[in-house]
Amino acid sequence: MVMANKGVFQAGFNENNQEFIISGKLRPSNEIELESLLRGIEEAVANVQGRFYLNVKRLAYINNIAFCALHRVIAQLSSRRLDVQFVIVTSSVLGWSTRKFSAIAQRNDNVAVAEYDTEFYPGQSFLEDGGFIPILRNQTRLTWRHERDLLTQHGLQPGTDVADICCGIGDFAVLLKKEFDPSRLLALDHSRSSLEYARKIASDFGLTDIEYVYGDAAELLIADNTFDFVTCRHSLQIFDKPDMILRELFRICKPGGRVYVTNEKNSHCLGEPRADSIQWTYSEVAKLFSHFKMDVEYGPKSGRYLMDTGFEDVKVDTFMVTNRDGDPQDFAAVIQAWEDVYAGQMARDRGDSAEFIARFRQGFQDHISAALHPKGYAGWPIWAASGRKPL
Repeated sequence: MVMANKGVFQAGFNENNQEFIISGKLRPSNEIELESLLRGIEEAVANVQGRFYLNVKRLAYINNIAFCALHRVIAQLSSRRLDVQFVIVTSSVLGWSTRKFSAIAQRNDNVAVAEYDTEFYPGQSFLEDGGFIPILRNQTRLTWRHERDLLTQHGLQPGTDVADICCGIGDFAVLLKKEFDPSRLLALDHSRSSLEYARKIASDFGLTDIEYVYGDAAELLIADNTFDFVTCRHSLQIFDKPDMILRELFRICKPGGRVYVTNEKNSHCLGEPRADSIQWTYSEVAKLFSHFKMDVEYGPKSGRYLMDTGFEDVKVDTFMVTNRDGDPQDFAAVIQAWEDVYAGQMARDRGDSAEFIARFRQGFQDHISAALHPKGYAGWPIWAASGRKPL
């Protein structure tokens, strides 16, 4: 890929993908300043067959002069090359991007606009409808007693700059703020419903210094080397391309800083009595998530993925959340929330039969019974891993 840096923006053509990428900010005072950029697009199109991608998903700003210039060039090229399908790749994170570039597609038959992240997150619909909110709320309540000490062991210190990526409903960020009082705390998520809830929680607690931001974990509009400590909890397992997320976490972490991730191995959830029913259900949970291109077996793989991304001094811990940690009703509430979503919308969307769903639900109910049984045991294993970004 050949890149050209023009101060406030970068542009280049990837021949393998037939993709011309523009990132940064386009705000010229006249069209002459974009001469090399426009010529680069023309030269790229001259060498493609079939489909040409103009990728603007990391274009943070464009003024009217630049937009009109791009519009003119794409219109000319698309009318000249009717054998080529032009695709403008935008991102939903930048609300104006799709709306603005759709104007080009509306006027040219062989030009289309694609929001790349509408397909990137296979489980996004389950997050956006708010169904995961009770799951996330109860999970954090149970895991915090374990993670509070682990975070210190993995390098988090008071007064540092912290980013909580894929923050969900923001309750973990609230706990971080209260326990560690970071000098800066940014909490980012791709679910609007979760962020709305997060801002409400922060307001209810009178916390005004947590920056809740809508954003895409795979394309963070955050400068390199910004944060001392970056967290990403229970999230790599719900993306079909977790390596892309890890590369972004690596990029925004300061040299010498650490990235901390937690993930599960859902098939290892256990309970007594009725162990066989419980084990069957959670093995099926793993298959269900795999159907939607998510991997809730990711936990033990975390250390390897951190090393492959370039982190050093990788630490891996595991802890078991159980019905003995506190009020068993809290654990039962988590399991019930899992059942409501996994054996509800997700199973229906996969097309599971009524018979399968009935057996599927029974395993969750048996797990709840184990959690509440006076002699019972219920467990949920979690892997916590972190790595240091080399100096």
